[in-house]
Amino acid sequence: MAVICAFVGAAVLLGAGSAALAQNAPGASPAGAAAVATDPARDAALKAYLQKHFKIPSAELIKLGPAFKTAIDGLLARQLVVSNEQGQRITTTLFFDKDESKAVIGQFIDVSTDPWGRINMGAVSLDDRPTLGPADAPVTIVEFADFECPFCAHAFSVMETLVNTTYKGKVKVIYKDYPLNAHVWALKAGEAAECARLQNPAAFWDFARYFYTNQGTINPKNLQEQVNKLASSQKLDQPSLKACMDSPQTEARVKQDQIDGNSVRVTSTPTFFVNGIPVVGLPDGKVLEFVINSELGEKSVSAAAH
Repeated sequence: MAVICAFVGAAVLLGAGSAALAQNAPGASPAGAAAVATDPARDAALKAYLQKHFKIPSAELIKLGPAFKTAIDGLLARQLVVSNEQGQRITTTLFFDKDESKAVIGQFIDVSTDPWGRINMGAVSLDDRPTLGPADAPVTIVEFADFECPFCAHAFSVMETLVNTTYKGKVKVIYKDYPLNAHVWALKAGEAAECARLQNPAAFWDFARYFYTNQGTINPKNLQEQVNKLASSQKLDQPSLKACMDSPQTEARVKQDQIDGNSVRVTSTPTFFVNGIPVVGLPDGKVLEFVINSELGEKSVSAAAH
């Protein structure tokens, strides 16, 4: 943990900005960018330098992604992932010259672009998905989450409060499954919650609440038993639920959510898109309020103009 904290501190000092709390998935390369070949010997030397500079016990804990050209001539970029032996990791961007002799750890910002970094969600399947809040709400939050992710568990109550209290009638949440490879029961839990929803849409949120509340006691061996008990308490048809969970179509539906997440560059859970504006990690109430209020203000201005 000390390695991660030291690296995070250094990254902030070098301009990276603190990463939001999130469960990380393997990172994706910049969309549409062609990789640039680098010298393996220089890559090794760079890793050795970073290992010593940040006091990282093993070079194996440092992963360098493919290199890509940036908008600044002569400046290359690549993903940098540093982890520790407990499996914790931080992902950031490393900028460097072609000789790999100078580097900056941080974030490149093009101030001529949309400051929100808004993503076009048109290609993401949002119909027939778990939803909280009114269909005509002016703000839609698409959440990519994992039932085994502890940060998602914290985020669940935040989302319920936003929809049911703070912005009642103004916000709806659409849930998308994004089970991470490292989580051994998250995929089957996602299938169970989806199958419960198909019998009773409200049951999905009861399943979600149960999984998040009981993360510490659930494992692959007892998951089905716990699902059966929950299905019984919800008066669901257990044989139908089990058949649905075993169906390839159900697994394909959950994996479609993962594909959708990858298409909009989701790399960790939870990740939210507030009318397409990405908010990554455990949401801070003030951050979400700022984004939501800004969107509601824009909607009001747009409505007045028409």
